[in-house]
Amino acid sequence: MTGAGGPVIPGAEATPVYAAMLCAGAAAWLMVGHDDGVRRARLLLAGGGEPATPGPRALEPPGWLRELVALFRQRVGGRVGREGWCLPVAVLAAVLGESVLPLLAGAVAMPCVRRWLRQRERRGAAEAREMAVVELCAAVSGELRAGWQPDRALLSAGATVTRGFGEPGAALLAAARFGGDVPGALRDAAREPGAEGLRGVAACWQVAVEGGAGLAEGLDRTAAALRARRDQREELRAQLAGPRATAVVLALLPLFGLLLGSAMDADPLDVLLHSPAGLACLVAGALLEWAGLAWVARIVRAAEGEDGGTS
Repeated sequence: MTGAGGPVIPGAEATPVYAAMLCAGAAAWLMVGHDDGVRRARLLLAGGGEPATPGPRALEPPGWLRELVALFRQRVGGRVGREGWCLPVAVLAAVLGESVLPLLAGAVAMPCVRRWLRQRERRGAAEAREMAVVELCAAVSGELRAGWQPDRALLSAGATVTRGFGEPGAALLAAARFGGDVPGALRDAAREPGAEGLRGVAACWQVAVEGGAGLAEGLDRTAAALRARRDQREELRAQLAGPRATAVVLALLPLFGLLLGSAMDADPLDVLLHSPAGLACLVAGALLEWAGLAWVARIVRAAEGEDGGTS
């Protein structure tokens, strides 16, 4: 194939489009992660059941892409984090569109993505503490039924306490070891997000010490209530997985529209970034995109019964 300026390499014009698709796909794979698979596994194994028979493996990215992502995480991820993927995507868009606006958008997106990732980390830590409360109740109840006194039973579960609750857990073990106020230490540890179930443990402990009631039975009931709440939450998340996936697909449709327009030589980036009408459409589309995502996030939070955070 030849052009006005000499020979043209076949497929050269489509190379930026393929590069953009590759970068967008890698960024989406990193941002989404494997949380859905973990949630499905938790839901299937809820209540201590046997592991389900593994089905066919899901579609995985090619090996060279995984190696490239691992190399980027090793070199940059430790210092920047996953929000750092906003920068190469913005640079690629700026090069393709020959404009600095994508770089500004990437700089604005990085703190927003960082905040969203931190909220997810805090939510995961809270759920881990909730599971630690369940493990603590089960461990202490088992030691009590084996004949140990409450303080000794709590000390025997020291690894679970320190791993799940950090410094409040260390204070709790100190109270149990030196005859301190164990219910008070439990209430202090319950102030951590996700450890609210320790208030029930503290109430059971105080009633058992003052009234001689069975502590093991109270701990079993507390653990059962926490497991039921966890299973209900996981079932709700599984039901919301479909609407969330639909919202993500709809949010990515403008990107695929840009890629399709570039493949058809329509040059949509030039229109959006270098003309007044295109800039107006770009601003209006970005605002509508943000409004749609915020609306979906609010609906999901209302369904999950959360007061804050984004999903």
